[in-house]
This record gives sequence, structure tokens and C-alpha cells, in this order.
Amino acid sequence: MPFDWTFLILIPGVILAAFAQYQVSSAYKAYSKVATKTGVTGAEAARTLLNSNGLSMIGIENVAGNLTDHYDPRSKVMRLSQGVGQQASIAAVGVAAHETGHAIQDKEGYWPLRFRSFMVPITGFASNLAWPLFFLGFFFAQTSWGMAFMDFGIILFSLALLFSVITLPVEFNASRRAIAALTDNHLILPGEEVGVKKVLRAAALTYVAAALMSLLTLLRLIILRGSRD
Repeated sequence: MPFDWTFLILIPGVILAAFAQYQVSSAYKAYSKVATKTGVTGAEAARTLLNSNGLSMIGIENVAGNLTDHYDPRSKVMRLSQGVGQQASIAAVGVAAHETGHAIQDKEGYWPLRFRSFMVPITGFASNLAWPLFFLGFFFAQTSWGMAFMDFGIILFSLALLFSVITLPVEFNASRRAIAALTDNHLILPGEEVGVKKVLRAAALTYVAAALMSLLTLLRLIILRGSRD
């Protein structure tokens, strides 16, 4: 079986993804050991920030796992992992404040968040269908419908790339809101914002890596499609 050189296209994405995962794991681990001087936990910080922004109706729930924290705009609920919600660390309040940033985006009708939420079910369906369609078309490229299947698969995968790209401003904006909110509400003291920024920047890099990987994968599919002409 001949070597498929198009796999080489993915190498930059794989390297960045591995680096991003290392960065977020090491930053989170390091600053999980640094207690907040105010003594507030992640859940307490989130509650304070939600209330100060007129979002007292949003509940905070526990969720299993590590770094599984998220804000659900459909249920209007923030879910925090034990390591974030119950810990009084720089990492915990940073992650909790970041999720609060998403809740504030939702309240203000921040359009990239609205668009991303709209894209969630579409992207899930498109991603699951894109690969089977593309490779079915790839192996039957000489038929009348093979190339059409590949083209349709590429179009569907393009939606996954669009989702990754629109996620970037959503996450960056939430992090900026988080740092400002923590400072304005005196939940972190001068000097502690450095650790919060490191944790959130490391987390943001994972989204950059995901977007790059989607872009490179789409490029690979386009090249594979061209090879079957």
C-alpha cells in the first residue's frame, strides 16, 4: 500500500495540539496549587460575578471530570468541575470567571456566541457525515456520483472549520471579560492576574490548535479530491 504523503500536512496541527495540551495541563496544575489571597473558591467567584451582572437566576451545578467546566446557554446553567468549583486557587477562579464571561456574552446577545450555539447541532451532524461521504466518494471516484460525494463531504467538513474559527473570538472575549471582572470585583488582588492570564491563555491555545487542525484537514481533503480527477 503506497504511503499517503498528505498525512504530512497535518503535522503542524498535531504538534501545536500537543504543545497546547501540555501548556494548559502544566499551567492549570501549577496554579491549582496557588491559593487566592481572598480565599474565594471558583464557585463563589462565579456566583459573585453572576450576581453583579444581573444573572442571579443562573444556577451553578457540579459536573464530573477535569476541566469539563462550561456554561450552557440553552439551560442557562453553569457547570463547574470539583477542581474548579470547590477549590480556592488562581486556576479555579480563572476558569470559573471565564465561564461567567460566556454567561455575560449570552445576556448581552454577543453575536459570535449566538452563532456558535446555532452551529452546534449542525456541526455535529455535518462532521459525522462528512468523512463517510468523502471516503465513499474517494474509493468510487470513477463513478458518476463519486466526485459529487467527495465535494459534498468537503462542504460538510467546511462547517466544522467555520465552527472552530467562530469559537476563537468567543473564547478570547470571555477570557478578557474574566480578568476584568475578577479585578473589578476584587476577587483577585494585584499580582494574581498574572496567573489567571497564564491559565486562560494556555486554554485559548487549545482552540487555536483545533482551528489549525481543521484547516489543515480541509486542505488535505481538497488535495485528495484533486488527486482523483
